[in-house]
Amino acid sequence: MSFETLDALRALLAQMPGPDTDALEAAAARNGQLTKPPGALGRLEDLAIWYAGWRGDARPAINAPQVIVFAGNHGVAARGVSAFPPEVTEQMVANFEHGGAAINQLAATFGARMDVVALDLETPTADFTAGPAMSEAETVAALRAGWDAVDAGADLLVVGEMGIGNTTSAAAIAARLFGGNGAAWTGRGTGVEGAALALKTQVVDDALALHRSAGDGLDVLMRLGGRELAGMAGAMARARSLRIPVIMDGFICTAAAACLAHTVLGALDHVVAGHESGEGAHPRMLTALGKAPLLSLGLRLGEGSGAALAIGVLKGAVACHSGMATFGEAGVSDA
Repeated sequence: MSFETLDALRALLAQMPGPDTDALEAAAARNGQLTKPPGALGRLEDLAIWYAGWRGDARPAINAPQVIVFAGNHGVAARGVSAFPPEVTEQMVANFEHGGAAINQLAATFGARMDVVALDLETPTADFTAGPAMSEAETVAALRAGWDAVDAGADLLVVGEMGIGNTTSAAAIAARLFGGNGAAWTGRGTGVEGAALALKTQVVDDALALHRSAGDGLDVLMRLGGRELAGMAGAMARARSLRIPVIMDGFICTAAAACLAHTVLGALDHVVAGHESGEGAHPRMLTALGKAPLLSLGLRLGEGSGAALAIGVLKGAVACHSGMATFGEAGVSDA
C-alpha cells in the first residue's frame, strides 16, 4: 500500500480494515468467564476486548510496542507564538537521540522501541497566516514519512511530536474542524501568557479567516498543519492498515488524528486516548471525537509522553484478560 497524492490517501483510508469480529466475540466470551465479578475491572475489560479485536487474537499479549516521535519546524513561529525559539526543535531531537528526554524514560519503562523522525528541520513550513503551511507534495512527503516509520512487527503504536509553534497549528486545526474562534482553542503551549497569548490567539484567528474555504481533514492538515502533525497522521493511518492499535497523545497529536477523522468516518476506531492534557482545550477536542482518556495527570509536555505512560494501563488490561484463569480452570464456582 502506498500513495502519491492526498486523493490516493483518501481512497486508502476509505478501504482500511476493521477489527476481527470473531476475535472480538471470543474475547468477550472469555472475559465473561474470568475469575472476577462481571465488570469488576471496569474499562480494563473493554480495553482488552478492543485490543483483541484489532490484533485478531482472543487471548493477546503486548510484546512489541513502538513509540515514534516526529519533529518539524513551523514558519508561524516567526510571529512570536512560542516562549522558545525554533532552534529548540533540533536541540530536543538530539536529546531524544541521546536518550535524555522524558519520553525516552517512559518508552524504556514499558519496553517500547523508540524512533525519532526529524522532518526537514532546516525548512520550516510556510506561515499559515499568509498561505497554506505546506504544498500538497510537502504534505504527502510528511504523511509518507510517518507511514514508512511504522514497524510492521509492532503490536502497539504511540506517536509523539516536537515542534516549536505546533500548539498554534493544533489550535487552528481544531478551530477549523470543530468550530469556534482562536480564543476557544488557543492555550499557553510552552508557557506564553498576557500579550504573547493574545498575539497567539490573533494568529489563529488570522489563519481561520484566510482558510475559511478549507475542505476535509487532509486539506486542513495541508493548510494549517506541520510536518510532524502530518507524520503522526500518516503513522496512525499505516497502523490502521496493519491492525496495530494506537494510543493517542495530547493536544497536538489529537489535532493530527482529528484530520483523519474528518476525512473518513471511523478512521480512529483503532485509536484510544492515552490521557487528557493540561492544555486547556484538549478535553473539548477529545469529547468532540468521542474519546475518553485513560489518564488525567495534568501533563502537557508532548513527545508522546502521556500516551507512553498509558502503555502500562493497556498492558495491564491485556495481561489480566489473557493471564487470568477462568472459573472452570481455577475450580471456582461461577455465580
